[in-house]
Amino acid sequence: MRPSGRSSAWKARALGYSDPTRDKAVERREKTPVWRFFGALVVPFVLLVGRYRVQNIERIPTSGPFIMAANHITDFDPLVTAYTLWHHGRVPHYLAKASLFRAPVVGWAFRVTGQVAVERASRGHSSTISQGERLIKEGLALVIYPEGTLTRDPELWPMRGKSGAVRIALETGVPLIPAAHWGAQKILPRWGKRISLFPRKTVDVVIGEPLDLSRWRGKPLDAKTLSEATLFVMQAITALLEGLRGETAPTERWDPAAHGQSEFGRIVEPKQPRRPKRRKNPAKPRE
Repeated sequence: MRPSGRSSAWKARALGYSDPTRDKAVERREKTPVWRFFGALVVPFVLLVGRYRVQNIERIPTSGPFIMAANHITDFDPLVTAYTLWHHGRVPHYLAKASLFRAPVVGWAFRVTGQVAVERASRGHSSTISQGERLIKEGLALVIYPEGTLTRDPELWPMRGKSGAVRIALETGVPLIPAAHWGAQKILPRWGKRISLFPRKTVDVVIGEPLDLSRWRGKPLDAKTLSEATLFVMQAITALLEGLRGETAPTERWDPAAHGQSEFGRIVEPKQPRRPKRRKNPAKPRE
């Protein structure tokens, strides 16, 4: 039964009933009892720590497969995109690093909800792509962070991207939808380990128009084609983020290799040196 009444508004958002454009038949099919169990646990927490302002949510397909490509600034990002899709009646599926599947609780949750394990080694690349295509063939929503990891850009702009999203989109012909969000880093900083609970933070999300990849369709998916299409996707994501931030991104996209950075794992950002404490003037001796 759908919650009704003013007192049930928050509960409606938590259960994903508040978007009138959702497809009820698709929602019933995708939001299985397992998904509803996790939704009942996770969504109230997501709403506790943040308020979410989503622009152009109608651009998310109410049915059928699609790929959402978004920027990646914090480990809290998957919860932002998950809530955005859940609110619209869709269920998210991610390409998640394989090490998470070996974690006792998280790994079990990922397996029962059908997430895709990504091996960091190149030998697992083709398997990952095929699993992503399997989700597409099943008519599901696939969320990919083209950067492959948290951005290394000092100002949190999208850095160089990887080709997984465009490869799957070109091979399957499904819509590739860019998205950007800003504000999640206030809940959990990049590489942070402690969530800021209060006060609630505002997270802005914007959904872009499906990208026109026709200029690359039908071409051999060689390095040149994939590189050009991936750059096109990253430019679209960056343009959306510029609108949210009201700022202009650097003209040169951040490349970890050019700055001697690893593409994986956490980077320990240098701490600002502490200023020496000023010693109090000793009291003048009384005359």
